[in-house]
Amino acid sequence: MTIAMDPALETRARQSLGASNDVIYSAAANALRRRGAHGRVLDVGCGAGGLRPFLHDIIESYAGVDAIQYEGLAPGIAFIRADLNRDPIPVPDHSVDVAISVETIEHLENPRAFVRELVRIAKPGGWIVVTTPNQRSLVSLGALLLKGHFSAFGGPNYPAHQTALLDTDLSRIAAENGLCDVSIEFTCVGRMPLSSLRYPLLLSRLFRRTMSDNVLLIARKRG
Repeated sequence: MTIAMDPALETRARQSLGASNDVIYSAAANALRRRGAHGRVLDVGCGAGGLRPFLHDIIESYAGVDAIQYEGLAPGIAFIRADLNRDPIPVPDHSVDVAISVETIEHLENPRAFVRELVRIAKPGGWIVVTTPNQRSLVSLGALLLKGHFSAFGGPNYPAHQTALLDTDLSRIAAENGLCDVSIEFTCVGRMPLSSLRYPLLLSRLFRRTMSDNVLLIARKRG
């Protein structure tokens, strides 16, 4: 039986184009690699599968979950359809070594319920990774002061982007779920205010929180 797609859901999903930034993919992959993560990976909010090449050396198996199957989804990715605002992630408890979600949580109505699902599906000792726009960057704080919204949450971004989270929110959510080895990291790549130029790398490494466009939570499920 074919399930009819909610037109509003498909519109929101296609607004993201099914892709993120290579800088974010690389940051997530490097965070996992530094911790020796490997095994079964579930990419939740996978889009067209752009993350997979960055994880090639740590993957034993790879599947992706999203509301729609985007054109150009890479061969070899097992695709699972789910409305992440409505449905549980459709995989068994304790079934993946890495539950990763790149630039997806801001699209959802209930980020805490979403992270609980990531924790549910991770094996004991498995890793959870979540990335989202960094609301404490100078660009985002400037947009809040001048325009009344964070930079990634203006009119053109809505309704695709629905929930803005701070790095402190991510840390609190990790604590609420009893996760260990919790770390907040920043991409160290960011756009300068009122410009399309990026900060010099040495400067953005010194001021990570204020000069990074994106933030990453990585944490481990207790064994």
